[in-house]
Amino acid sequence: MGNKRHDILLINPWVYDFAAYDLWAKPLGLLYLAALLEKNGWGIHYIDCLDIHHPALKIAGIQKPKRRLDHRGHFYREEVAKPVALREITRRFYRFGLPPAVFKKVLVSVAAPQAVLVTSGMTYWYPGVHEVIHVVKETFPGVPVILGGIYATLCAEHAREKAGADLVIAGWGELPVLEALQDLTGFTPFFLPDPVLLDSLPAPAFGLYPELDYCCCLTSRGCPYACAYCASALLSPRYTRREPASVVEEIARSVLEYGVEDIAFYDDALLAEQQFAIALLQGIAAREIKARFHAPNGLHCRGISQDVALLMRQTGFTTIRLGLETTNCERQQATGGKVNTEEFQQAVENLRQAGYLPQDIGAYILVGLPGQGRAEVEETIRFVQECGARHYLAEYSPIPGTLLWEEAVQCSPFDLAHEPLFHNNTILPCQGEGLSWADVQALKALARVP
Repeated sequence: MGNKRHDILLINPWVYDFAAYDLWAKPLGLLYLAALLEKNGWGIHYIDCLDIHHPALKIAGIQKPKRRLDHRGHFYREEVAKPVALREITRRFYRFGLPPAVFKKVLVSVAAPQAVLVTSGMTYWYPGVHEVIHVVKETFPGVPVILGGIYATLCAEHAREKAGADLVIAGWGELPVLEALQDLTGFTPFFLPDPVLLDSLPAPAFGLYPELDYCCCLTSRGCPYACAYCASALLSPRYTRREPASVVEEIARSVLEYGVEDIAFYDDALLAEQQFAIALLQGIAAREIKARFHAPNGLHCRGISQDVALLMRQTGFTTIRLGLETTNCERQQATGGKVNTEEFQQAVENLRQAGYLPQDIGAYILVGLPGQGRAEVEETIRFVQECGARHYLAEYSPIPGTLLWEEAVQCSPFDLAHEPLFHNNTILPCQGEGLSWADVQALKALARVP
């Protein structure tokens, strides 16, 4: 490489939506890429538009949004005009993240990089992605922009046609990004990770944040289940898992180096393998790691044995969300068969015996699935209440390529196939005679009843 510096700019864009909440959200894939690029000798500039601690916000005199003690909370937001496609939706619409003027000031303070990497989240968040790429192109004309992430993977054709990026990478991007940067910069990377061995990747580059409230951890990619509504198999077709000892070491280092007290697991299948789960929890206990652990993505009920529940309690798991979705037996089987009502009851009982209170145990209930009626959701809510857990309604978001996608396209009153904005669960994309917007509001009121 000689004395020439190869600088890369990485950006996590704004979110445009009716609502957004920081449930320990960091662009983990982008942070993995940052660490890999640093390991290969590239200089990294990093802008996370959603970072409430970004120094530019303080300089602009913008007060930080309120946060809970466990550091969940709101993003900075500004109300904006709704996209034309959503103009009939009677809710306010926001841009979450740095104000555009602040973002542009941060951008021009960076020396022109050799390439810009932009990540993407939900498919219906694409307006923020497109806008960031447009601003980058105006600021650094001629600098190539590479787009990756969830939207780029699930709506690759839409992204290639409309985002304005020079290259769109679908799927996990470590090796494709290294290859693309080699072509663009002429610099040959000397460290190539094994995509099958997740522990060959360097730890995510959380040190790029000047202030950090929490860290996120991924122990696996993919999922051994194939739920009809879930994108996991599309984002990570192969299920691979890290070694427990490596995960424990990463967590211990995060707590020590960054001083964080909260760790969120991003796995789709954290407890799916009993042996791994026990080894991981025993390792955390043995190291006496002092942190609160969170599982906002949902846990598989089958993995919560009495031993696992006790270890979760011992190690400091405070946010527990179980993936129940529905009590309808036919729908349970049709959507993947990952859990039945008896397994859910047993998981809750094991957690209660371990010392968790009803308010500590959450259960996700899907609402708005194609063909789903109000009575099914009501039955599920009451079942969760009777089991001694809290219910969290999760509106269904249609995802291109999933097993339910074609059925969703057929039953939706919106043009799901051509406009990703209509994938937004806030608008109840598959509303119909059996489940209206008014029904969902009534169900939410029922769910609030203690």
